[in-house]
Amino acid sequence: MKAFGSWEAVLLSLIVLLYAGFGAGIDGFLSPYALADSTVNISERAVIALAMAMLIIAGEIDLSIAATMALASLAMGLAMQAGAPLPAMFAAGLATGAACGALNGWLVTRRGLPSIVVTIGTLSLYRGIALLALGDQAITGYPDALSTLGNGTLGELVGIEGLIVPIEFGIALLFALGVVVWMHCTVHGRRVFAIGSNPLAARFSGVAAGRYRFGLFVFAGIAAALAAAMLTGRIGSTRPNLAAGWELDAITIALLGGVAIQGGRGSLVGVMLAAVLLGAFTFALAMLNVPGIVVTMIIGGLLIAAMVLPRLLRRRAEGVA
Repeated sequence: MKAFGSWEAVLLSLIVLLYAGFGAGIDGFLSPYALADSTVNISERAVIALAMAMLIIAGEIDLSIAATMALASLAMGLAMQAGAPLPAMFAAGLATGAACGALNGWLVTRRGLPSIVVTIGTLSLYRGIALLALGDQAITGYPDALSTLGNGTLGELVGIEGLIVPIEFGIALLFALGVVVWMHCTVHGRRVFAIGSNPLAARFSGVAAGRYRFGLFVFAGIAAALAAAMLTGRIGSTRPNLAAGWELDAITIALLGGVAIQGGRGSLVGVMLAAVLLGAFTFALAMLNVPGIVVTMIIGGLLIAAMVLPRLLRRRAEGVA
């Protein structure tokens, strides 16, 4: 469990077993088009889960990340209605996400409030603003280019026939690569781990813990805006309940990927593998017509298991030692 790659190997084995098992039991599950479709359940959630994992490693959490997605999508929709071109729509969404993250970070790092309390409050605030602005209405009529982002394939983008990997999944992979390199291969990433492991020692070592934590909250807001742009393009509309409940999915993926809930430990590679595992699992359940409430119950059970199992394994290892 401590060596880099051990938990990732377990997750990779589970992914292989999952695809083999459901492939044998569900007709068409392993077809190329079904495999491509399964990434729909992965891409947007993976982006916010990776940002959530970075915060948890630093000893913080952002329960408002899904509500930030709704607010960023609203900003894109209002920009479109004002006649803004697509780049300006993206800028409006990213600026809104960054502002939401900055408010969270300011309240946590400058006012000394617990992040779980702050983000419970901003969850209601951000979602409430979206509800107040839209009511039971939706913003539709987005440009085709945004729909291509959410529903197109890399083959369409680069002109290669037969390349059916969704653009969204390509974006998620690039995002994951950048996060993995930054967290595991740079001094800044090691400082984030140090902050989560022992904040006081990190501060006495000269690490600007407050600035790093603030930056991580802003980054989480930007990641939420990116995921919102992808999701808005895929479904073609902005609604106040956009991504409702996804904060639970993001936390589950982060913990299932091996991130310690108490902070200081975790693998971003494991988080991406957990996103693939959970996405493929929920896609298989959808093919079996399993009700959504049952899927939610399963995700809740996985969240509990992801918190309990690592502790049991560590105690067992210590007992053997």
